[in-house]
Amino acid sequence: MAALTSGSFAAVFHQASTALPEFLQPAFMQRAVIAAVLVGLAAPAIGTYLVQRRMALMGDGIGHVALLGVALGLLLHASPVWTAVVVATLGAIAIEVVRARGAASGDVALALLFYGGIAGGVVLIGLSDSGSNANLLSYLFGSLTTVAPGDLITIAILTLAVLAVTVGLSPALFAVCQDEEYARVAGLPVRALNLLLAISAAVTVTVAMQVVGVLLISALMVVPVATAQQLTRGFRATLCLAILLGVAYAVSGVTFSYYADTASGASIVLLAIAGFALVTLLTAAVRRGREPETEIYEDEVAVGLADSQA
Repeated sequence: MAALTSGSFAAVFHQASTALPEFLQPAFMQRAVIAAVLVGLAAPAIGTYLVQRRMALMGDGIGHVALLGVALGLLLHASPVWTAVVVATLGAIAIEVVRARGAASGDVALALLFYGGIAGGVVLIGLSDSGSNANLLSYLFGSLTTVAPGDLITIAILTLAVLAVTVGLSPALFAVCQDEEYARVAGLPVRALNLLLAISAAVTVTVAMQVVGVLLISALMVVPVATAQQLTRGFRATLCLAILLGVAYAVSGVTFSYYADTASGASIVLLAIAGFALVTLLTAAVRRGREPETEIYEDEVAVGLADSQA
């Protein structure tokens, strides 16, 4: 009876797997698509605040530092994801502390992390036993086959943490990103919120590095937000639309990379940029079409004001 039951379950599972689309039948693609959805949720969520704060390139700096964490994990035979979380978090805190104290400009701090992080990462990966060009490229530009079942659980946990911060503390984070002085006068813990935002950005980079790559994750943080800003008014609407676009770009890019045999990160970013360009052209055309009507309306208002004054 037990054998019959187990056989029935196996048959049902086989039928369910064969009913999936072709690209979802391999187990690694199922993990890659789930990871892409999680990355698509987290990256624009934190990117909306970074764009509002005019620190869109912060993800690049943290990404370079995260590569150092990956290399440290490979060298020590530890989990590269968790070592990247630790190192990227320390780097993000360093960026925020330097920016807040004004010891150096934010651009200089980012540049130091850019070059030091990626140089140290390349050297350590070369020294590690498991280091190779394939490992390096998979973390730089993303790879569908690098998402293991254990990594998927880690990505899910970290994504939930990022969404809890970005959605749960949305009013306070928006106030800090919009005007720190006003937020400080209003009694908000500005320094703590800034550090929390930096740490969330570091976690997002490590979440996305296996799907998008550390060199391209900043694009998925910024481009969906820039696209959403052209279609919405208001911070919350921009945040929601950017998250939807991020998920759409991530899943579409992973699917395209499976059929075209390209790097998943590059595919995702190119689709996101193409979407941004398309929306830009469409909104520009709509504005041009409305300009005559706006001019006529303004003329009518001017005439009406002149008549009322007479």
